[in-house]
Parts: sequence; C-alpha cells; structure tokens
Amino acid sequence: MESDSIVIIPTYNEKENIEKIIRAVFSLEKAFHILVIDDGSPDGTAAIVHALMDREFGSRLFIIERSGKLGLGTAYIAGFKWALEHGYDYVFEMDADFSHDPADLPRLYAACHDEGYDVAIGSRYICGVNVVNWPMSRVLMSYFASMYVRLVTGFPIHDTTAGFKCYKRRVLETIELDKVRFKGYGFQIEMKFTAYKIGFRIKEVPVIFVNRREGVSKMSGGIFSEALFGVMRLRWDGWFRHYPSLPK
Repeated sequence: MESDSIVIIPTYNEKENIEKIIRAVFSLEKAFHILVIDDGSPDGTAAIVHALMDREFGSRLFIIERSGKLGLGTAYIAGFKWALEHGYDYVFEMDADFSHDPADLPRLYAACHDEGYDVAIGSRYICGVNVVNWPMSRVLMSYFASMYVRLVTGFPIHDTTAGFKCYKRRVLETIELDKVRFKGYGFQIEMKFTAYKIGFRIKEVPVIFVNRREGVSKMSGGIFSEALFGVMRLRWDGWFRHYPSLPK
C-alpha cells in the first residue's frame, strides 16, 4: 500500500504497547506507514515488530535497530534521514505508549497537506491544559517549561516540548539535521525553534495528551534539565546563528 506519510515511533522496552499502537495507526482510513526506531530494547520490542512485518505488514512497517539508548533526538534524526531517502512527503513523530492518540494523525496531516502549514504540532496547551492522568507536579513542570521557553526565546508556540508532530519534507530537507545539538526532550524545542527561525509556517492543533497506561515512562530530571538549560543557548543562537534560507 502506497503512502505519502510515515510515522516515526522511537521505542525502548515497549512490548506492552508496540503491537497495539501499530494496529491502531494501520486501522485509520488514511494510509500511513510506520518506522520504528528501537534502541536495543531488552524486552523483545523489536522481535514483535519483525513478527508483524513478516506476518502482515511487510510493505508498510519498517524498523531501524540501534545498539543501545542513544537518545530521543538521535533516534528521530536517524528516522528523518531514512524517511527523506525513501521519498515520504509528510513525516510524523509519535510516542508508542498511546499518550498521543493515533486518531489525531489525520488532523495533523490535514494542517500540512490541506491548509498549507509546514509543521503541525499536536498541542496540549493551545486550548487550556489538555492532559489526562498526569500528576499535577508533572503538568505544572511541563506547562511552565513551555512558558519559560516562550519567555526566554520569544518563540510564539504554546507547547514547545510537544513530541507529536508532522513535518513537511521540505522542513527536514532545510534544517541541518547533523547540527541539531540536543538529544533528549530539548530536541523537541530545538527543532521547532529552528523551523520558526527559518520562517516555516507552524500550526498548533489541539490534542488531548493521555499518560501511558502500560510500560514505564522514560522521562527523567536530567532529560528535562537539558531542555531547560539549553533554552539559553537557543536564545543566543537566535541572535547570532545564520539559519538556512526558507526554500521557495
């Protein structure tokens, strides 16, 4: 089955979720392909993906296996490069744990394909705070982190750390992927900020974020610290870095 769109799903120990999320994406009316980036999950996540490829989904399910936990940012960059090499026009980021609802993928696609935006962000904070089953401490940390990013950088996006996104191909071709610095959740801020500084059109699409029901969260204080302390570097870059030109 042909598709112009690929959903990149990074995994580490997601055996409880991976088959269910794959089937949920493939059940949508709009055809999406999936690329799993597995960082050496010891729980057999990759084996589940390979079994699904062999039995049912070999023409639209793909996997890159890496040797260990190399960071969220490097996983996505590997996926972006693979997607560009294989000719996809719309490239999505999505978590494996159902915190991002697969049913929202067509809405992100429509924002880019039909409405002409270059980046669509599944935003938890564009219409209030739309988060379910998170502890209040985590909600406040995430919400105020995005507020902090907006304050420091002047970046007019409500959900700067969101990891549910659609990029048009030309965005990923223009951003110098090998120069992206952050490996953790700071990667999400850096990619959005870089797209904004280049001049790409960005839309926040309201979504409801639901905390994972199965498996273990990969969030840590160190990951979040990278995002917060790296923001000052982004502000500095915004003043002095030469960004690529907006493609015509």
